Amino acid sequence: MSKLAPCLLTIFLSGLLVYSQNEFEVATIAFYNVENAFDTIDDPNTLDDDRTPTGKDRWTADVYAKKLNNLALVISGIGRKVSSTAPVIVGLCEVENRRVLDDLIRQPSLSQIDYGVIHYDSPDERGIDVALLYKKGVFIPQSFRKHRLVLYNKKGERDYTRDQLVVSGFLGGERLCLIVNHWPSRSGGRARSEPYRLRAAQLNQRIIDSIQQLDPKAKIISMGDFNDDPTNKGFKSILNTSGEKEEALKDRRLYNPMEVMHQKGLGTSAYRNRWHMLDQMYFTSNLLETVPFRWRYWKAEIFSPPMLIHAKGPYKGTPFRSFSNGRFTGGYSDHFPVCIYLLKERSSS
Repeated sequence: MSKLAPCLLTIFLSGLLVYSQNEFEVATIAFYNVENAFDTIDDPNTLDDDRTPTGKDRWTADVYAKKLNNLALVISGIGRKVSSTAPVIVGLCEVENRRVLDDLIRQPSLSQIDYGVIHYDSPDERGIDVALLYKKGVFIPQSFRKHRLVLYNKKGERDYTRDQLVVSGFLGGERLCLIVNHWPSRSGGRARSEPYRLRAAQLNQRIIDSIQQLDPKAKIISMGDFNDDPTNKGFKSILNTSGEKEEALKDRRLYNPMEVMHQKGLGTSAYRNRWHMLDQMYFTSNLLETVPFRWRYWKAEIFSPPMLIHAKGPYKGTPFRSFSNGRFTGGYSDHFPVCIYLLKERSSS
């Protein structure tokens, strides 16, 4: 490649960004694993004892306030360089309850954005849930419900985990369906825990099928911390996702832009010096179609500014987690957020 080519590419991309902002509406849809965002109050029905002022983690009011302030700073910055504003929609996981969400959106970085909250308590043993934030007046929720993931271990005992949250609504007059996931962890090893995530993938596929039976043209976006990479069995054998746009369009498959990122060695979470793309967003192929004045997919991104990265020490280069070695670090999360950008031509009227 000539030395001129990178310069021309930069000019082209810059021009596209300006053009998109002037001629297109840009909507950022994001997902963030907020790493154990607990309040300070002991819930006798869940395993949250460590995250209390007298618990092992010394989760005091000051620590809680700092954690929320940090998370709010991150959420407010996702996609801002592209869309000039905070995300329209943010899926979240690892939040303890509605109180935490209400405290989060009241933080100075988010209070002027006027986010609404959709949340259900799940039966997860630790008491962590998924949730959705949305800009009131920009995204108009039409319906929302939770879908329970029922699991049993080898002893036949119930293994309680997170629900999958399904929200349908209108973005700029166009209907979108969103699914927020937090699939079972890799506790006990990836292979040993994989059957649980395959069950989660089956539930996700059933949800998508049921939406499409009612509306074959539905635009569906599924997001979450899947505790699996884009090439693992749940995505390839059950959801039948594709990392190729042309293939997804031709075969009407779910398109997963994070698959190409994963193949390049990128990730959202690091474990034992290896990156994993656990946080993903995939969607129905009709979001790849170019239809005038309709939302369509533009690009995907891992949001990883320097403030979210360990600058030194044994975790250098990885997400600046908020808790390590039994203490609050002042950091953010052990996962990077992800987002996709949707485009739509601005009306001339």
